Amino acid sequence: MENVLKITNVLADPTRYSIYEYLITNKKAVDVQEIADQFSIHPNVARLHLSKLEEIKLILSFSYKSGKGGRPSRKYKLSNYAIELTFPYRDYALLAKIAIESMASLGEAGKVALYNTGRKFGEELSQRYFIKNNTTTFSSLYEKVNVVKEITSSCGLYPSFDVNEESNVVQLAINNCPFKEIIHSGDEYSSICNMHLSFLQGIFEEVFPGTELKELEIMPTGCEQCIYQATVTNVTN
Repeated sequence: MENVLKITNVLADPTRYSIYEYLITNKKAVDVQEIADQFSIHPNVARLHLSKLEEIKLILSFSYKSGKGGRPSRKYKLSNYAIELTFPYRDYALLAKIAIESMASLGEAGKVALYNTGRKFGEELSQRYFIKNNTTTFSSLYEKVNVVKEITSSCGLYPSFDVNEESNVVQLAINNCPFKEIIHSGDEYSSICNMHLSFLQGIFEEVFPGTELKELEIMPTGCEQCIYQATVTNVTN
């Protein structure tokens, strides 16, 4: 309980939480001065925020030399540690692992069912967005991309987009893998990543009917982000 209170206290500070989100989105190590500049705060305040995040193991620090001489400086980057806060305690990661392994044990039919279910959930998420916002009509490619961004952001994926308006090519980068803690082997990441692709395909299909999403890079193979690409159709409707 003491650890839970410490975590909630650290993340309750809006600036500190924004710094953590910045690290998730940018996927690179930072130093104190970069954080100070980014958030318009004094370097000593930036150092304090980073130290607090390191105390609860969300980030870690390491020494580096700039090549300009002098004492080594410190940089900070995301750790692989994930925090789950539930009252009373619940182990949803274990439940997810059991469910996915059960589906995979059924062979190809189980995997197909897993992927189809992922796609269905993506479709339903988009449909709920349309109902909530009372709209299904968009006048530009960027409006539709923003819809996908809002939907995927609501899932905690920390997405970023690269859009080529001339060719209607949309590239989606996922900066936070929501399934990282339950992926431990090649077979697991194959099933889970394919399910996640199907989930994202379901979202895209509802926003851009007839569009196929392709997987380019995934984090379980050592990439910094999961990257997907689609040549979208039905840009306005």
